[in-house]
Amino acid sequence: MHTWQPMASVVWDPDGGQGVRQLGELGLALVLSTLIGLERAVQQKSAGLRTHTLVGVGAALFMEVSQHGFGTVLGHEGVTLDPSRIAAQVVSGIGFIGGGLIFVRRDAVRGLTTAATIWLTAAIGMACGGGLVLLAVAATAGHFLVVRVFPLVTARIPAVAGPGQTDLRISYQVGTGVLARILERCTRAGFRVVEVHVNRAPWADREDGRAAAPGAAEVELSIEGTGDVPLLVTDLSEMDGVVGVSSPAEGSEY
Repeated sequence: MHTWQPMASVVWDPDGGQGVRQLGELGLALVLSTLIGLERAVQQKSAGLRTHTLVGVGAALFMEVSQHGFGTVLGHEGVTLDPSRIAAQVVSGIGFIGGGLIFVRRDAVRGLTTAATIWLTAAIGMACGGGLVLLAVAATAGHFLVVRVFPLVTARIPAVAGPGQTDLRISYQVGTGVLARILERCTRAGFRVVEVHVNRAPWADREDGRAAAPGAAEVELSIEGTGDVPLLVTDLSEMDGVVGVSSPAEGSEY
């Protein structure tokens, strides 16, 4: 028959998996997953700070439960413990979150890197929960190496980098139907529209303090392809309803 333990020993029992070491492992998972989440949030990805932090801490907690959560039933006849079972379920279960982040639009697949990052964050959390601190820290460093350094390297290798990406900021008159024509013009010029962000606030409210353009809105386009960017910019600037075209990265205006 199971005997109840004193509340103090249940709440703070190092041998039962509720001691300083376990709290430290959860804390490390919190820190490392937060770092990854911050990087994703800075990149304005669909899964940012809170998602990655919760995934990392949750995975670490699952590992703690897997290792220490069944000690009270051990020793009973027919009861055995396999700590790897919960870990295996975390690996497969996290795929549901990653799958929800992947979108296919025409010939473009978006969200693969974010989904892979979620998967990696879960693995880092599991490593923290399993006490593999060095591996968890090394995997976190590997994440930043891949997402921050690799793009700088591949940009110098045309065969790997693929078509370059260009950001354009276009202000236009609302209600003229010009936005759809802008996207169509980009496609016809040989570019694929990767991202579209529309800001319908008045142009006068912009941080750069430019002159007001009543009834105007802005759209930020990220395009990639092998077309002629200057020719496209000139074409867009001459469209009816377009107020101006600029490149935020270079600070140039056309």
